[in-house]
Amino acid sequence: MTVRTALVVGTGLIGTSVALALREKGTAIRLSDVDADALRLAEELGAGREWTGATVDLAVLAVPPHLVGDRLAWLQKEGAARAYTDVASVKAGPIADAERLGCDLTSFVPGHPLAGRERSGPAAAQADLFLGRPWALCPRPETDPGALGLVRELVSLCGAEVVTVPADDHDAAVALVSHAPHVAASAVAAALTGGDDVALSLAGQGLRDVTRIAAGDPGLWRRILAGNAVPVAAVLDRIAAELAGAASALRAGEHAGVTDLLRRGVEGHARIPGKHGTGRHAEARRGHGRHVSH
Repeated sequence: MTVRTALVVGTGLIGTSVALALREKGTAIRLSDVDADALRLAEELGAGREWTGATVDLAVLAVPPHLVGDRLAWLQKEGAARAYTDVASVKAGPIADAERLGCDLTSFVPGHPLAGRERSGPAAAQADLFLGRPWALCPRPETDPGALGLVRELVSLCGAEVVTVPADDHDAAVALVSHAPHVAASAVAAALTGGDDVALSLAGQGLRDVTRIAAGDPGLWRRILAGNAVPVAAVLDRIAAELAGAASALRAGEHAGVTDLLRRGVEGHARIPGKHGTGRHAEARRGHGRHVSH
């Protein structure tokens, strides 16, 4: 194992989950966070010990997208690690920030684990959060192979599967499969604020399934959406057009139009990869120059 020591910067859900997963595999973990309470809780949970400045093999930046470039520049100035990666859910913006700040991009491998929970903070962390999940990596032409190897090992130690994808393609993809669905779920959940107690007493599992992700932290999601605004807006425009068309068809009694939407919904749902990832492997090999690495 070459990732013998790692620094996790940011002890929220994802950062602490990474730390716990690596600790289980024998990696020595150091933690850093501007939130002293979160850092203390992560330590109490066994995620690692506070970083005191020693150089590590790999630094994982588990901070919001708009802070990645700044934190990367500072860590590199301190000589914190041999290689660096992040876990932000958008990639193009943080990379542009890192370029603007003069960061060494040869040792930085942008990344994004496609995993999470509705709860946030270190108390919600799980060592098995990433098991079987895709973990996008967006290396650039100048990326050092040694740095990429360390980050690929990180993904493997966490039990996830590497998906190599260009940054712009990544952002368009997560707009479709993560960011816009979150907004759509929030719109459905927001409609419930006008419902009376009788209506809500009739809520079944279907409603819970549709609105589950709407319970996420609004502040965190505001930053995510701001960092990927244009691709998300394009997907939401398409969803809004579908809903407007369905509403018009229902008012006019043209049920064939609604049936067509429902049929295409079944087709789209069938394309979602299964829990064990077989479908994801096939999909990721197609289009946009993407490939899956094991």
